[in-house]
Amino acid sequence: MGWQAGAGGGTAASPDRDPGIPHDGPPAARDPRLAWFASDADGRDALVPSGLLALAADEVSGPGRRCRGASDDELVGLLRGWTEIESWAAAGKLGVVAEMIRRDGRLGQAGGRHGDLPDQWSPSLRHELALALTCSVQSAQTTAWLAWELQARLPGIGALLHQGVLAPAKARAVIETFQYLTDADAAAAEALILGQLPGKTYPQVLRLAEQAALTVDPELAQRRREETQRRSARVTFFRELSGTAGLSGRDLPPDDALAAMAGVNTRAQQYEDSGAFGGLPMDALRAYAFTDLLKGTPAEERVACAEAQDEAADIAEALAWADARAARSAAQAQPGHPGEAEPDSEAGPAAGPDFDGPDFDGPRSHSGCGDACPPGRDDPAAKRHVGRDDDDNAGAPGRSDHFDDGSDGSDGSDTDSGDEEGDGPGDGRGDGPGPGSGPGPGPGGPRGPGASPAGRAAQPRLPDLIVPLMTLLGLAERPGEIQGFGLLDPALARSLAAAAAANPRTEVCVTVTSPDGYAIGHGCARPERLSRSARPPGPCSASPAGLPARLNLTIPVPALADLVGKADGAVGTRSWGFVPHVGASPPGGTGPPDGYGTWEFTLPDGRRLTVCLDAVPIERCDHRYESPGYHPGAKLRHLVQIRDGTCTFPSCNRHARESDFEHAIPFEKGGRTCTCNAGARSRSCHRVKQTAGWAVRQPRPGWHQWTTPAGRVYTQEPKRYPA
Repeated sequence: MGWQAGAGGGTAASPDRDPGIPHDGPPAARDPRLAWFASDADGRDALVPSGLLALAADEVSGPGRRCRGASDDELVGLLRGWTEIESWAAAGKLGVVAEMIRRDGRLGQAGGRHGDLPDQWSPSLRHELALALTCSVQSAQTTAWLAWELQARLPGIGALLHQGVLAPAKARAVIETFQYLTDADAAAAEALILGQLPGKTYPQVLRLAEQAALTVDPELAQRRREETQRRSARVTFFRELSGTAGLSGRDLPPDDALAAMAGVNTRAQQYEDSGAFGGLPMDALRAYAFTDLLKGTPAEERVACAEAQDEAADIAEALAWADARAARSAAQAQPGHPGEAEPDSEAGPAAGPDFDGPDFDGPRSHSGCGDACPPGRDDPAAKRHVGRDDDDNAGAPGRSDHFDDGSDGSDGSDTDSGDEEGDGPGDGRGDGPGPGSGPGPGPGGPRGPGASPAGRAAQPRLPDLIVPLMTLLGLAERPGEIQGFGLLDPALARSLAAAAAANPRTEVCVTVTSPDGYAIGHGCARPERLSRSARPPGPCSASPAGLPARLNLTIPVPALADLVGKADGAVGTRSWGFVPHVGASPPGGTGPPDGYGTWEFTLPDGRRLTVCLDAVPIERCDHRYESPGYHPGAKLRHLVQIRDGTCTFPSCNRHARESDFEHAIPFEKGGRTCTCNAGARSRSCHRVKQTAGWAVRQPRPGWHQWTTPAGRVYTQEPKRYPA
């Protein structure tokens, strides 16, 4: 018998309560404060956001926000009440930030033209806010600017925010629209729209603000456009939710952007007219054109690669059908087979036409070229063209400006990077002992500490590609990572690792990780002197073999012993290998203070590299890498960069390789130049650390404890690696 309504809310077949209606006990008495959230006679709310209203809304909403006893009208009133409380709370937060700006001004900043609110604030305040709000320094700077604008120039907008009339996003839209107006014009524009803002949607608020701004200053649009493209033009590199990459130019001059888009369309049309790309949509061809134009890949190379892929697909398909026919014929030739074929039978597949031969015009598995080509092919074209942009900021992982909090991942003023007293990555010492630091040109090419500054300046900055070694060996399916981009699924990690290994400029390192993912061992791979050989050119000249990178292979320390005696793991048709070096001490008995052994690493093309895994102190320091002077040695610098990963300020994402090597306790005050006293600091964070009230100490190597002028303490741990 199916469910039926019964007396008392049960069923005709069972005394249980209606299973479709949850009941948590006897009905609770109606809270009289629910009447506060009912509309008045005109259907409007009579709510004034305050701490009392927030407390009432929390209590009458009840456990699980079930709002027991509330009518439908009161339920809507509760929703509106929470929305107004949200705006009121945002106004309160920004008010506290404004007071911090006042106090920062009293600590030494010059006064301004806006009463007791200074026109500027210190980098120290930005960093204090970043730690308190758990955001980037750039995001903290934006918050401080919003707080300043609401009190210094647009108090009417601040009042609407405080009253719960204007949501934070709408208030920010008005502030950003009025930012290029003078104080007098901003006040006039605010007066024009204050009475019209209640009840408006975000697009309506934005339109009203733009109309008011252009009314008081007709030349604003031109001035804003020119200023924005001068100061804010940028190229952003980011990770899409699907795991693909995004590359975007923002705030560009309109004429340049239109001309560039015309060039992309022209190149894409060339690809479509060639007929080499099958049925790929024009958007996909524009994507090929976009990346090809940036890399300098000629259209002819892209088309030739596509044609080669089409021909290879045709041949593979024909061979597959030939194999299928042969197998079918062999089966039919067996005695007693009901459909025994004649010896000269040309019987094809059971359904459809004969697909044999290159004239079949059906669907093809087309991958184009460039990043879409199969990994492992040589790429002389990409070797010539990749990284021609001399701007270190263009697309450099670690300088991505696409983050959840809307910041650019840097700390605002941190536009330069180097070491203390100018001893930075650009001086030939900042990149550490990569495989190119030895006497011969290993996988990293003739790079390393001995390379000339001129030679190094001509090389593009290499992206940091982190791939678990167990994934390459086929022993696990663990994701990889690109600094500034994000996680890579195992298949993409293997593909990019193969592409990087195929490029002669790639630098290969191995990092041993603790169970928590911290770097506890590290070594830079060097080529075996007798195993260098030139690879034969691949069939596609625009494959990912043109991807030069810093390939950092991670492996958990327990897996080292497990690899002893294992054969090379196979990945597709090409193998990677990682075995103990012949004659080296057995890895099962190694570890600090002796390191983690010497290993042989085999690349997919057969080249062999040797890597000696040194210990990286993260618990106790025996000062084995200590430099007696102020400047660190190459190995010390490199191991600190590997251990820290990024700037050690908790909310800064600047790559350690682009940051200063900095002493927690200053060298002139007795601080060691050692792993236990060194850390990566972006130039901006380094300067803030040296201002009054700030201090950094390392209770143990790799743990950086920041104390702010307010007396708060924040700790940054070492980087956690995927392994």
